[in-house]
Amino acid sequence: MKLSQLLYLPLWWFRAKFLGRRQPLQSVIFISDRCNLSCKHCSVYNHKAPLSKSYEQVKEELDYCYSLGSRFVDFEGGEPFLWEDQGRRVDDLCELARKIGFFSCTITTNAQLPFPNSKADSIWVSLDGVGEYHERVRGKGTFERLEKNVAASGHPALSANMAINTLNVDSVEAAIKYVKDSPYFQKISLNFHTPFPGTESLALSPEKRKEVIDLIISYKKKHYPIMNSISGLKYMRDLNFKKVCWMSNFIFTDGTRCPECAGSVSGVCDKCGFCMAGEERAIMNLKPDTVLAGMNLRVKK
Repeated sequence: MKLSQLLYLPLWWFRAKFLGRRQPLQSVIFISDRCNLSCKHCSVYNHKAPLSKSYEQVKEELDYCYSLGSRFVDFEGGEPFLWEDQGRRVDDLCELARKIGFFSCTITTNAQLPFPNSKADSIWVSLDGVGEYHERVRGKGTFERLEKNVAASGHPALSANMAINTLNVDSVEAAIKYVKDSPYFQKISLNFHTPFPGTESLALSPEKRKEVIDLIISYKKKHYPIMNSISGLKYMRDLNFKKVCWMSNFIFTDGTRCPECAGSVSGVCDKCGFCMAGEERAIMNLKPDTVLAGMNLRVKK
């Protein structure tokens, strides 16, 4: 990362902390709701009339996010590796983002398609448990395809992203160990199911959630490759903290622009499972372990 980029981060924090400027640092752009799975916890996929943005629309959205102050972008779907516009693929969007000035670009994928030599700076693979636990959420055969495509990807910055729910909660420990033993994954990010309308039954009880967070913290202390910081996880135990979710802005597949997570619109912030909320609060409070975790995640070596 260039010196000018490194200097941008403390300047951004100073403006946010002491000048009250609510500028996003990260943008999440949903480029399509077309997907090749029908995951039980998902409220995004659209099989009947899927939407897909044009290259020019994504370019305009990237320009907009950059103008707000955002410097990191995540492309999501649907399945981003299904996106195509006049021969351009999601990797072309990564190149575009860097040309505009974004520091790094991430793609989130279900790994059901090959993604060799992707141009993303990092790739987050949705891993919802090991073996049958993953397939309880995503369908039969999905774990085997994930393993095959991850092994063939050749990407140096793969991380797993697990959304913990009532179907896979018993596989949290196994998933952490699986990532540690994997020659392909660097780290695992652990989140909890947020009960958006129609998926409420998948959310853990507050008591079970605290139990699982304590388990994750115990593995983090043993130096397992967990992306979450301990400070961020502690905030997520009871959600009793002032949220600063404006640190990430979102642009959805239909073009709707939201200055913070959609959970605020749906009224589920008090049951939030997106652990980024805890990480963002810890960043604003300048927790050393969270700052280090963020630098390890976002700053290219």
